[in-house]
Amino acid sequence: MIDAARLDATFHALADPTRRAILARLAAEGDITVMDLAEPFAMSQPAISKHLKVLEKAGLVSRGRDAQRRPVHLEARPLAEATGWLIEYRHYWAAQFGRLDDLLDELQRLEAASGKT
Repeated sequence: MIDAARLDATFHALADPTRRAILARLAAEGDITVMDLAEPFAMSQPAISKHLKVLEKAGLVSRGRDAQRRPVHLEARPLAEATGWLIEYRHYWAAQFGRLDDLLDELQRLEAASGKT
């Protein structure tokens, strides 16, 4: 069972496009410093740090120590949990659409049969 508070924090963190862009960079480039993360954004390093705090609170990133650097690391587990939660609803909707397809097929058969008489 997924922890509701952690799921809420994950979706809250993912709701912001800057935070999603940060996660995308980490996924593509691996561990990176805060200064390097701030580089492509039109915002200050403190603003990036605020976004990182939200991501850290959600467990989506962690910060390490590498000599003088403090690289930011992507933590995939919360994303996997959110994906699992979404997949459950995907199964639900697939079943609902399957039922709708069956109903439409039946209505088409009835319409075709009534048109032949």
